[in-house]
Amino acid sequence: MTTLSRRRFLIMSAACAAAPAAATPTQAANWRGVALGAPASLRLEGLTEAQAAPVFTAVEAELNRLENIFSLYRPESQLSQLNRAGRLTAPAPELLNVLSICSALFEASDGVFDPTIQPVWVAMAQGADQTSLRAAWNSVGWSRVTVDADAINLPDPGQSALTLNGIAQGAITDRIAALLAAHGLRDVLVDMGEIAARGQRSDGQSWRVGLAGNAGTVQKSITLRDRAVATSDANSVMLTSAQGHILNPKRDRRPDHIVSVSAPSAAIADGLSTTLCALPEPQTQALINAFPGAAIEMCL
Repeated sequence: MTTLSRRRFLIMSAACAAAPAAATPTQAANWRGVALGAPASLRLEGLTEAQAAPVFTAVEAELNRLENIFSLYRPESQLSQLNRAGRLTAPAPELLNVLSICSALFEASDGVFDPTIQPVWVAMAQGADQTSLRAAWNSVGWSRVTVDADAINLPDPGQSALTLNGIAQGAITDRIAALLAAHGLRDVLVDMGEIAARGQRSDGQSWRVGLAGNAGTVQKSITLRDRAVATSDANSVMLTSAQGHILNPKRDRRPDHIVSVSAPSAAIADGLSTTLCALPEPQTQALINAFPGAAIEMCL
């Protein structure tokens, strides 16, 4: 799991390609911004910038609302309130949905995906001594968190804490894609830290995305239509000289992969790519099989 906005090695290599010479160019509107601290963008086929302006305003409002749920860096976000108090009443439906996916990932990965890793991440990032680090490890345990429609409770208030940065960007990507669909937009490319491709490009082709590995060089190109893709790089940010920012709660191996996963849902793709960075290879296919429609696109 990770608590930083991870570097995303997803390059929309043909997202802005021109239409064929014999065809009449189709209008498209583009937006760029920030989601959970990472660069974000949209491409809407068939709209002028003026037509897209109210849609982009709605997107920005929705992003602000979602950050007030998921951000670790907004003190009054629901996640920050939960971590501070150890209890959150009246959790947002979006938060409950993400925690439900977290439970599925935790079970399917035998505990490798565990949102309660946050205290360990903080301890390592702050260079804590071994006593403090052991205490942080002792607080880890998703199975001790209780989640109900009316409240979420952490097992050790003041010590337990959650991070959702191994899945939240995918969840936000899904929410923005759903918002655009509600506006009647069928041909869109959404990048909120993870990518969701809906419909097709203006030339009738599927969206094309490049997946890059070390040093950002493109390793593979894939096409997407009504599908999402996420990439996680265990070593893109280092907590220590020997430990990247994705931690393995089981501590039986150091995460060291770059993994891209595609799935019908960006949240699922995000969670799976994070988990697969730390999962032993013999278990990878069983994990993918637990989520219908998911596929490993690249593993370095």
